[in-house]
Amino acid sequence: MRKPRDYDSELKALEDRARQLKDRRIRQLGELVIATGADGLTSEQLAGALLAAMNTTDDATKEAWTRAGAAFFQRGAATGRKATRDNGKGTATDADRTQPDAAEAGAQ
Repeated sequence: MRKPRDYDSELKALEDRARQLKDRRIRQLGELVIATGADGLTSEQLAGALLAAMNTTDDATKEAWTRAGAAFFQRGAATGRKATRDNGKGTATDADRTQPDAAEAGAQ
């Protein structure tokens, strides 16, 4: 006789996985904001810039942003992650600290 499936536990596992993915996405967005230096902007300025980017319909502008973003990530990969996170004394730099309150506020 076949063992019946436990739909409740499968659903709970899927919900847990979805929550983990959402948390990781929020954390990565916060890390990106910090890595680009955009954490120096006020919340209103950052939100305004993102809204302007979302409302832009000019393909040339979006393509330029894509090239600039790709170049940013390539520079980060070339220098290595440890160089940006360690100041040589074994202590973390500001780039290693996250601000969960700002990231969570932007996601809600």
